[in-house]
Amino acid sequence: MYQKKKDNSVLRLAVLVLILALAALAANTDILPAAIHDAVADAFGQLSSSGDFAITLPRIVAAGLALATCMLIASVISVVLTRLERKNRRMLTISSLVKSLTSWVCAIAAIIWILNILGIDITAALAGVGIVALVLSFGAQSLVEDVVTGIFIMFEGSFNVGDIIVLDNFRGVVKHIGVRTTVIQDDGLNLKIVNNSDIRNVQNRSNSNSVALCEIGISYSASIPEAEKAIEECLRRLWKTRRDILLAPPVYLGVQTLADSAVVLRVKAEVAEENIFAAQRLLNRELKLAIDAAGIEIPFPQIVVHQAK
Repeated sequence: MYQKKKDNSVLRLAVLVLILALAALAANTDILPAAIHDAVADAFGQLSSSGDFAITLPRIVAAGLALATCMLIASVISVVLTRLERKNRRMLTISSLVKSLTSWVCAIAAIIWILNILGIDITAALAGVGIVALVLSFGAQSLVEDVVTGIFIMFEGSFNVGDIIVLDNFRGVVKHIGVRTTVIQDDGLNLKIVNNSDIRNVQNRSNSNSVALCEIGISYSASIPEAEKAIEECLRRLWKTRRDILLAPPVYLGVQTLADSAVVLRVKAEVAEENIFAAQRLLNRELKLAIDAAGIEIPFPQIVVHQAK
């Protein structure tokens, strides 16, 4: 199974609150040495104003407090969303996207705030060299496409976190939907990370129940009614004992193909998409045992070799 990283949002939240509380205490009391008290007090003043570029102890402390504040906001939002998820796929999707968006917004806000504290007018610098226009016209085009597509995925509900989808012949469970990328994991625990703007022609296999199919061949000399009787008894037994996988009684569909060396019989069973392969394996095993128990031959390819005298 896919192993999520342990969510340390609550612990991180507590640490950030403690850091900011200690900083506020140090700035407003005389319990610390005067030099540290003055540096922290000056740092709080630097949070909302800056002058010329300079790297001083108060500004470094102020930059750390600004970073802690942005991280605190992101952690609070993450904790609230985690509590609201409640294993609901739709809420998981919204939570996943909002967490990702919050991380990006808080990171950008922290960078701008810290540069401003150090005395760098980031807006004037970017406007002066024309970087904003350059980034928007070239570098950010794919980013904007990814973000817009991610928003459409969330509001349209084409698929949610926890759904099984097929994308470019890759079948897996949606583990994360972010601002830029979506993460899908297959049965072999392999992860496919795809940009949101590259998601096209998706099959959502979790919208409805799936059908597991099984075909078994018997020889032309075997009695079809006897084989059908054995199969029907096997299917009734499976419905009584394996409702953990089967959603409805399995159905015998009849003769599917008159093949070269076998009469092929087909069976179907309604299952959830996550159990489709387990159901196919179950049907293959039980039908083989039932046909063997009935004494019916299952043909297999054979080669006859004639040796010249």
